[in-house]
Amino acid sequence: MEAVVNEIVSPEDLLKFERKYNAEVKQGKVSKASEFEYAWCLIRSRYPDDIKRGIVILEELFPKGSQEEQRDYIFYLAVGNYRLKEYEEALKCIRTMLKNEPKNQQALEMEKLIEKKMHRDGLVGMAIVGTVAAAGIAGVAGLIGLAISRGKS
Repeated sequence: MEAVVNEIVSPEDLLKFERKYNAEVKQGKVSKASEFEYAWCLIRSRYPDDIKRGIVILEELFPKGSQEEQRDYIFYLAVGNYRLKEYEEALKCIRTMLKNEPKNQQALEMEKLIEKKMHRDGLVGMAIVGTVAAAGIAGVAGLIGLAISRGKS
């Protein structure tokens, strides 16, 4: 699953699907397939703004899709949100998918990956808060020590 969330689209592929998508936009009729392919490429971009654009396209596609298409859209919405470090949103997408398909192995693996990342980032966040708090306490103790030493003079 990590390979899926860490995959980066080649600039050539992104450009190819972007051109196809834009050509259809110009003609006034964009197929769901072209929208999905372009969004799928954007989700795999290394640039957060591209990922966000891919998410917007997938969100617009979702209500228009068949059940099978919606499964793909919601999975890649989860991947995009994961890549943006929007873990709560990614988890919401995957759990929506699991409501309809509780035994979907890909969704179950993605859920574990998101939860693992949330847990790890939560512990890292707590470690940072603890370090800042310790530095703050040390600073206050230093000020108290300075005040006491000045008071003795």
